[in-house]
Amino acid sequence: MTDAATGPAPQPPAPQPPGASAGIPWLGLVAVLLGTFISTLNGRLSTFGLADIRGALHAGFDEGAWITSSQTIAQMLIAPVAIWVGGIYGPRRVLFGAAAAFAVVSFVIPFSTNPPMMLGLQFASGISSGFFVPLTLSFILRSTPPRLWAYGVAIYALNLELSLNISASLEGWYVEHLSWRWIFWQNVPLALGMVACLQLGIARTPPLPGRPPPDVFGFASLGLGLALIYAALDQGNRLDWLNSGLVWGLLLSGGLLTLAFLAHEGRTAHPAFDLKVAFAAPLPRLLLLVGFLRLTILSTAILIPQYLGGVRGYRALEVGGTLIWIAVPQLIICPLAALMLRRTDPRLVSSVGFLFIAMACLSVAHSLTPSWGSEEFLRSQLLQAVGQSFALSGILFFSVLHLRPQDAMTFGAAVQIARLMGGEIGSAFITTFTRVRSQTASNLIGLHVRSGDGMVVQRLQAYAAATGRATDPATAAGRAAGVLGGVVRGMATTQGVIDAFVAIAFFTALALLLVVAHKPAPIGPASHLPLFAPQPQAGPTS
Repeated sequence: MTDAATGPAPQPPAPQPPGASAGIPWLGLVAVLLGTFISTLNGRLSTFGLADIRGALHAGFDEGAWITSSQTIAQMLIAPVAIWVGGIYGPRRVLFGAAAAFAVVSFVIPFSTNPPMMLGLQFASGISSGFFVPLTLSFILRSTPPRLWAYGVAIYALNLELSLNISASLEGWYVEHLSWRWIFWQNVPLALGMVACLQLGIARTPPLPGRPPPDVFGFASLGLGLALIYAALDQGNRLDWLNSGLVWGLLLSGGLLTLAFLAHEGRTAHPAFDLKVAFAAPLPRLLLLVGFLRLTILSTAILIPQYLGGVRGYRALEVGGTLIWIAVPQLIICPLAALMLRRTDPRLVSSVGFLFIAMACLSVAHSLTPSWGSEEFLRSQLLQAVGQSFALSGILFFSVLHLRPQDAMTFGAAVQIARLMGGEIGSAFITTFTRVRSQTASNLIGLHVRSGDGMVVQRLQAYAAATGRATDPATAAGRAAGVLGGVVRGMATTQGVIDAFVAIAFFTALALLLVVAHKPAPIGPASHLPLFAPQPQAGPTS
C-alpha cells in the first residue's frame, strides 16, 4: 500500500548532464538548512542587541529603528529574484556566492563608524542572505526522495524555531563576555561552514540551456512593492501608523507596485513568478497559515521578553534563559514530528500543534501576575515548543503534498514572503495591541490612585519608609511616588501582555478550525509528473 507521506515510488534519478559533478546529499541538506538557520538567527540577534549597537554608533532612536529593518527589507526585495536565479544557475552556484558574500559582509559590519554605513552593510547582508530560505525548501523537494520529505520539512521547522529562540541567550552572552560585534561575527564561521557543505554536498551542474530572459519589471515591481509594505508595517508602531505621512506613502506606493506586478504577470510571456502555483487551491490558505504561525511564535519571542524586561527588569541573557526552553526541546520534538508526518494525516499533526499553542497561551493569560519570573513560564514554554513545531511542520508538509517538483522554487519564495510578511504583520499587531491595552489598563488603574485617598497615602508612606533612609522627607516622598508609578506601570504592562496572549489564543483557535475543515491532501506528489510517475507493475496486483 502506498504511504500517504511518501507518495508513488520515484523513478531512478536521471543521468547527470555533461559537466555535472556528484555531491554528498546529506551535506547538501546541511548546507541549505544552515542557510535557513543563519538567516533567522542574524535578524533576531540584531533585534535583541539593538541597544548596544545604537550606543556604539551614537545613533538616535529613530536612526536605530532602521538597523534591523534594513536587512529584512532587503530579504523581501530579493525573494522574487531568487526564484529565477536559482532555477537558471542551480542552487549550488547561487548559494555558494550568497554565503561567501554574507560571510564577508558580516565580518565588515562591526567596523561601521556611523549609522548610514551600518544601514548600507545591513542591507547588503539582507540581499545575500535573502537567497537562503527560498532555495532551502526547493532543494529538499528536488534533491531528496519523497520518503524523506517529512524529515526535511521537520528539520526546516526546527531551524526556524531553534534560531529564533536561542538568539536572546547568545546576544546576552556576547555582550556580557565578549562584545556586541560578535552579534555579527558569529555569522562568519557559520557562513563558511555553509560554503564547505555546498562545495562537497551539492552537485555542480551547468547553467540551464535556453534560459528565458529575466522579467525585470516583474522582479522590480514585486520586490519593491513588498519591501515598501514591509517597511510601513515595521515602522508603523513607532510613527503612529496612519497619522504618519511616511507610513501612508510606503503603503500606497507598495500597494500600487504590487497591483502593477499582478497586471503585468497576466500578460507577459516570461513571468517572474508563477501565479498559477501561488494562487492555486489550497496554497493561498496554507500560506496564510504559515504567515499566521509567525504570529503565534511571536507570543513567546516578543511578549515574554517584553514582560520580563519591562516588569521584572531582566537583561537579555536572563530573558534568553526562559526562551531556551522553547529552543532545546525542538531537538527531540523534531524527529517526533517527522515520524508523525510519515504515519498520520498532516492535518492531525498541525491540529495538535495549534491546540497546544492555544492551551499554552491561555494558561499564561489565566495565571500571569507581576511577580512571575522565568520558572513560572516553564510549563507553558514546553507546551508551546511542542505546539509550534508540530503546527509549522504539519502545515508545510501538507502544502508540500499539493506541489509538483517543478513548482518547488516558486513555493520556496512564497513561503519566504509569507514568513517575513506574516512575521512583520504579527509583530506590528502584537506590539500595537499590547501598547494600546497597556495604556487602557494604566488609565483604568489610575482612576483608583487618587491623591489624598487613604489607601494611596498609606502605600506612599510605606514606600517612603523603605526608600527614605538618610534622606530628607521631600526626597523620600518623591521616591515613594516614583515607586508607586513603577508599580502601576508594571501592572498595566502585565495586563496588556495577558490580553495579547488571549488574542493569540483566539486566532489560534480560528486557525485550528481552518485546518480541521480542510479536505485531505493528495497521496504524495502529483502522480502525473514524469519525475514521480509510478513504476510499471511487474504483474497483476492482488
